[in-house]
Amino acid sequence: MDPLIQPALDASEYRLRPFTLQDAGLVRQASLDPLIPLITTVPANAADEEIVDYIGRQHQRLVAHSGYSFAIADAKTDQAVGQIGLWLKNIDQGRGSVGYWVGAAHRNKGIVSSALDALSTWAIARRDIHRLELYVEPWNDGSWRAAERCGYTREGLLRSWQEVGGLRKDMYMYSRLK
Repeated sequence: MDPLIQPALDASEYRLRPFTLQDAGLVRQASLDPLIPLITTVPANAADEEIVDYIGRQHQRLVAHSGYSFAIADAKTDQAVGQIGLWLKNIDQGRGSVGYWVGAAHRNKGIVSSALDALSTWAIARRDIHRLELYVEPWNDGSWRAAERCGYTREGLLRSWQEVGGLRKDMYMYSRLK
């Protein structure tokens, strides 16, 4: 597998693919969400230039070998509904981490489960990944239920793990092993 070529992955009714400028509307919606900009690199209340920069950064992750950022798109219409990424910060230790978000209009439709299962199956098949990790705030039961549906095991509560919106937050830690 060429590390500089991002595949498109089948995720049932969805497809994971690289971001394009046609996904600007979704990024704009995400920038207005009360939570997505707090926990991702989506800029809050993004201007057009910031949206274009965000999409460009998603491609740079692959070039910089820091990860793969996919738009989650409807398989029939190609309309982007969210984002999912495989981050390689700890790849030298055989670990990858996963993060995702779905636009508010597309939540509670099984999209995260479809995308997470497809990405996790692809990622864990890589020779250099032995463990996938993801972190979820305890209140986000939709997210942690999706993780559990996709074979992730909750390992514990990490107290004061991450700053979110200027406050230290607890996170559940999940893993999926090869």
